[in-house]
Order: sequence, then C-alpha cells, then structure tokens
Amino acid sequence: MQFEVWLMFAAVALAAALSPGPAILLAITNAVSGGMRAVVYSSLGNIIGLMLVASVSMFGLGALLTASAGAFMVAKLAGALYLVYLGVKQLRRRDAVFATGPDVPARRCRAGRALLREGLLIALTNPKVIAFFSAVFPVFLDTARPALQQFVTMTATMMALSLLCLLGYGALARRARRWLAAPRRQRLFHRLAGGVFIAMGASLPLMGRGSS
Repeated sequence: MQFEVWLMFAAVALAAALSPGPAILLAITNAVSGGMRAVVYSSLGNIIGLMLVASVSMFGLGALLTASAGAFMVAKLAGALYLVYLGVKQLRRRDAVFATGPDVPARRCRAGRALLREGLLIALTNPKVIAFFSAVFPVFLDTARPALQQFVTMTATMMALSLLCLLGYGALARRARRWLAAPRRQRLFHRLAGGVFIAMGASLPLMGRGSS
C-alpha cells in the first residue's frame, strides 16, 4: 500500500490504541499487581487476539455481525459477561499486590500462561474490535493492489501500535506502585479497577453497533 495511505491508517490505529478500554485497564492492573512481566504477557495475548479478530473479520465475520443484530448482540453479551467476571475477580482480591520475597518471581512465571490467555480473551470477546477491523480496513484498501499484502501490513501496524501503547500504559502505572503501597490504597485500587471492569461490561450491551 502507498506510504501516505499507510500513514493515515497508522494515525487512526494509534488513536484507537490509545483510547481507554478493557485491554488498557488490564495492562494497568497487571502492572500494579505483577509488574511489567505481567503486562508483557497479557499484552502479547491481546495482540494475538487482535490478529485473530482481524483474520476472521477479513473472512466475513465482521460483515456477519454487522448484518445480524442477533449475532452482534450475542458477541456483545459474551464480552460483557467476561468483563463483569474480571471485575468481580478484581473486587474479591485480598492479596497484597506489592508483596516482595524470593517466591514472587516463580509465582509470576507460573501465571504467565494465564495472563496470556486473559489478554487473548479480552480481544476476542470485544465486539468493538471486530467492528473496528470490519469498518476501518475497507476504507484503506486499494482494490488495484493485492488485498492480502495490504491486510498483513495494516494488521501488523495495528498489533505493533497496540503493544507499544499497552506497554506504555503499564510502565506509567508501574511508576505509581510506590504511592499505592499503603494497604488502604491497595484496597481502593482493587475496588476502582473492579468497578470499572463491571461498568464496562454493563454498558457494552447498550452501545450501538456503530460505536468503536
């Protein structure tokens, strides 16, 4: 694809990646509770999910969800339930997220697969991601050029920008770790993060099909 077209797409993708959403909130909570290693795992899971969603959108799932109100509502309900689940899980946390000790690195390492899966599910259960790919990709496609090459370029761009943004948000949250070390602030953090996850889940079915 032409450089000017790619640059325009990159600007749109960057704006989408920077906008607050479940993946960013997950990166922030993981940064505070598990450090940058946890952020890397969940972010990798998220961009793998983006790649899968982009692929199925290219093969018609995005068009199906756009055309079928019932299918789109099922996708939104699945995403909403998963966000509520994450919120309840966060609210029920009683661990000291800033605990240190010789056993902490091993605990984080064992949780890597779960963090990867969590980030993956965040992407796969978010219908707004499917709507973004199915609505935005065709705008930048040049029908005179091979579609697969353009698809790979745009998907790789979106994945790279999303990863950088998630890591950036995680790094910023990590810098606030010392301030949040007080037990009272830890409890407040769990409640706020859990509440935001639940609010996102509750509001997702109410959003129109054109929102992104």
